Amino acid sequence: MDEIDLAKRAIRGDEQAQLQLLTLYQDTMYRVAFSYLHNEHDANDALQEMMYQALKNMNKVQSPHYFKTWLVRIVINTSLGIKRKQNGVILTDQIIEQPQQVNELIELNEMISLLTIEQQQLIHLKYFRDLKNSEIAQIQNIPEGTVKSRLHHSLSKLKRIFREGDMS
Repeated sequence: MDEIDLAKRAIRGDEQAQLQLLTLYQDTMYRVAFSYLHNEHDANDALQEMMYQALKNMNKVQSPHYFKTWLVRIVINTSLGIKRKQNGVILTDQIIEQPQQVNELIELNEMISLLTIEQQQLIHLKYFRDLKNSEIAQIQNIPEGTVKSRLHHSLSKLKRIFREGDMS
């Protein structure tokens, strides 16, 4: 059975199909959460909340073709909510184990944090999640041309910040 048929069954309330889909996408959703939160514990919290929200609202999915996109949107919103609550920088064990990269990573995160939330999302989806522009357009519910334009502006701003070395 393909993912579309499974999504159709899940949307109609088939609990077995719902669990199969959530299990199928679990690793992908975890990676999305981790790319935003940079912390295993918080990524697992985001994943758990995403699963709860997905099971609670699965009947609201408008098209089975966009089921995965719908899940990504939930996990991004959940991750951003967790990040807003923390209101700080998180250093993971991995970063601490690689001291030669700490300064570069901190500097990159500081530069990205100077962007708007929308620009940060685009950068994370494109360069940390390796999503195609068309996939980003589906997730953000905007035209692909708008994704390209916003990415261009976001990268231009990052280049300006890097050249100026202005981290304030």
